Amino acid sequence: MTEPFKPAISTLLDTDLYKFSMWQVMLHHNPEATGLTQFICRNTPQVPLADLVDDVREQLEWLCSLRFTERDLAVLGERSFFKRDFLEWLGIFRFQMKFLEVATEGEHLKIVARGPLVHITGFEVFVLSIVNELYFRRLATPAVLAEGRRRLQAKIEHLRRLTADPAHARRHPYVFFDFGTRRRFSGAWHDEVLAALLRGLPDHFRGTSNVERAHQHGLVPIGTMGHEHLQKHQGLGHVQLRRSVRAALEEWVQEYRGDLGIALTDVITTDAFLRDFDLYYAKLFDGMRHDSGDPDAWARKILDHYQRLRIDPHTKRLVFSNALTFDESFRLYLNWGDAAQYGAGIGTWLTNDLGPTPLNIVMKLREVNHQPVAKLSDDPGKALEADPVFLAYLKQVFGVQ
Repeated sequence: MTEPFKPAISTLLDTDLYKFSMWQVMLHHNPEATGLTQFICRNTPQVPLADLVDDVREQLEWLCSLRFTERDLAVLGERSFFKRDFLEWLGIFRFQMKFLEVATEGEHLKIVARGPLVHITGFEVFVLSIVNELYFRRLATPAVLAEGRRRLQAKIEHLRRLTADPAHARRHPYVFFDFGTRRRFSGAWHDEVLAALLRGLPDHFRGTSNVERAHQHGLVPIGTMGHEHLQKHQGLGHVQLRRSVRAALEEWVQEYRGDLGIALTDVITTDAFLRDFDLYYAKLFDGMRHDSGDPDAWARKILDHYQRLRIDPHTKRLVFSNALTFDESFRLYLNWGDAAQYGAGIGTWLTNDLGPTPLNIVMKLREVNHQPVAKLSDDPGKALEADPVFLAYLKQVFGVQ
């Protein structure tokens, strides 16, 4: 007997805030740009992802039937940085399957989004959430869920002990956020995790990247920009490649006028980023986010940069978000919580730690206006999927070894 269809996504707000913030910038500044994004799984699944292809296609067809409701637009409208014309545009927007290719390549799942960048950008988090949901439905058992609850409660109790020790007090408070939508075990488990964190750690848990979950749980939606925002400028014909980072920062500043002020530093290594992040941008942005490489070396670079620019780092925030656990995030807090405001974005370890190995999946931006784009992060291994010729050119232009 065929099981009834169960949507993995029931509202178009079930995605990360930064998708909307980048979406608005694209609509206002680059509405004519085209792009290509590609699904990639970086580890070996327990069940071949190709087995999911029909179900993934069905879920994406369902996604394309959804619309932003008046309630959805009202929720987004609570954020003052979303402009009326953007919300009105969302009100008439609808995802279209014609911009998606869903197929198999051996045991691998192939998903490519190709078309107007202002359209395909929204697919990213939904695709990743859908693949995860379908994959882990096959692995979910009562025993797995029980183990997940045991682990989650142990984590909460462990962090309580860490934060209760007076020797661990720092000038700035320890706070963390949920960044786990794209890697979650399921939507239902995501809700359970957020509820448990709110009950168990109300003084330290400050928000989630997921707009719908933030609204449901009375949390603050968290997020500014992703690599996609900086990468797209590498393919825009009117922007010189060497000025692509500066152009991305300037576009953001002009769009948000001081809101959403955490900058992502590692699209072309932090060293290259800081050469463009001058006194003007350092004053305008509230802080920076770490997403690859050695976090302590990164923090020292950022603090040294602020010092050279004569900026008090206590007025700025360091946000760490690279494969964090409570132990690692708290270790970083002990190291840097006296030097600057602190924040930790924790993803997979919160929303997909139940026993089965999480999928390491991404939906990468590969082309803009038919030109290759790349991320040259502070972890060299993360650049392996980029076009090698363009990557070499990018390194040459930015003086990166």
